[in-house]
Amino acid sequence: MLVAELLGGKLFREEVPQSSYYDRYNRPTAALQRARRPYLVKNALTGLGVFGFAIGVYVFTIKAVAQDDFDDVPIPDAPVQPAQAPHTTTNTSAGKQVQ
Repeated sequence: MLVAELLGGKLFREEVPQSSYYDRYNRPTAALQRARRPYLVKNALTGLGVFGFAIGVYVFTIKAVAQDDFDDVPIPDAPVQPAQAPHTTTNTSAGKQVQ
C-alpha cells in the first residue's frame, strides 16, 4: 500500500496543521517577530560572548604554538643511501632492446 492510501488518499503534508508563526511560504509572521523581540538583545550578546571566547581560544593557541622552538626534539640524522649498482637494466623502446 502507498502512504497516500494509508492516509485516506491525502498527502501527509496536507494533514499537518499550519503553524501560526509561519505563513504558507514558511516565512516568519509578525507574531513570531513580536515573540522573539524581547530575546533579541540577550541572544545577540550571548552569541557575541561565545564567538569572542572561541576567537580568544584560537588566538591563545596560535600564540602558544608560535613560542615553541622545538629545541628539545632530537632531529634524526639523514638516512644512509645504499651504494647503487651500475645501471644494467634494459629498456624496450618500440620493440627493440636499448641499453
